[in-house]
Amino acid sequence: MPLITTFSTNVRPDRRLVEVYDSDAYLGSDEAWERSRTQVVAGDGYHLFIQTSQPDIDVLVTIRVWDTPQQPPEDAEGTVPVSLESETGQLVIMQLTFGPAGEMDLPRPGVYDGHAAWKGREATAASYNPRINHAAEQQGDAGQLGAAWRQCPTTEQYTLDLWFVRESEPEDDWDA
Repeated sequence: MPLITTFSTNVRPDRRLVEVYDSDAYLGSDEAWERSRTQVVAGDGYHLFIQTSQPDIDVLVTIRVWDTPQQPPEDAEGTVPVSLESETGQLVIMQLTFGPAGEMDLPRPGVYDGHAAWKGREATAASYNPRINHAAEQQGDAGQLGAAWRQCPTTEQYTLDLWFVRESEPEDDWDA
């Protein structure tokens, strides 16, 4: 069960949201975004929405592509099954306000199944909430608040383990 490729990047989860999608995909669905609020990760086929525990501290997003299906990591706080289609073979990891955090080339275009796993959510939220409350009480400046985020003792991490399942279906020719 060899690992084919992996990509990791730090992402600023503006509005508690990180999006992973095919580089040629259009806007994701509101339904998938809403589901991510309760499932942590949800998708609509071409997009995956990751709902983080907080909006300010960078999170680590890792995408791993395997040659066969994998079991979720045993040390994960939670997991959900995912499916993602990439007609271009290139995924974008998006920060809403700040733009792309990174791009990953898949081994080939097509449909990938897998699971999303996360850890560090609870510990990061436990560190974040007192820091934001303390900053509000102290009326500190943005520099002090940024320093507080960088001092967070844990990292909120999301891992997408994917494996190729099939080629993409050809799109209907709308001009015919």
